Amino acid sequence: MSQGKLSAMAGGLTADLTDLIAPEAIRAGVAAANRKSLLLMIGTIAAEQFGLDAREVTDTLMKRERLGSTGFGGGIAMPHGRFAGIDRVVGIFIRLDAPIDFEAVDDLPVDLVFALLSPVTSGAAHLKALARVSRLLRDRDFRAKLRGAGSRDALYALLAGVDARDAA
Repeated sequence: MSQGKLSAMAGGLTADLTDLIAPEAIRAGVAAANRKSLLLMIGTIAAEQFGLDAREVTDTLMKRERLGSTGFGGGIAMPHGRFAGIDRVVGIFIRLDAPIDFEAVDDLPVDLVFALLSPVTSGAAHLKALARVSRLLRDRDFRAKLRGAGSRDALYALLAGVDARDAA
């Protein structure tokens, strides 16, 4: 499957998001007290992994959240923003050890977070990445697999489209 496109597979969706996410940008079993502390953590990871300014990332994501929560239901949030200093859309995935309030549209707390960071000039690429990731994360079976994955490597394998039996 080229360029990380989704494909329909027996038993649900699978994906190859390797164009968006690397194993080093995945965290499992993370504790966050609230949405602000989670966004601070995303800023720190973005600084470590992509050389972005942690405060700028956090501030941009917080501004976006003030427009409306990126918690879209089912325990999922997709904070996102555009940044100078990167040349392609990149992702950060975090599985929280305990759900937090995110003012999601369904009022359920969030435990799976896929942040998307895009170049300032990435109009269509940003929107396509949001659509790809949200389509995948809306799949109930896939969310269950992410919640049951035992390690960062297992999470990456799932996000990379490896069969769940191989990702345990």
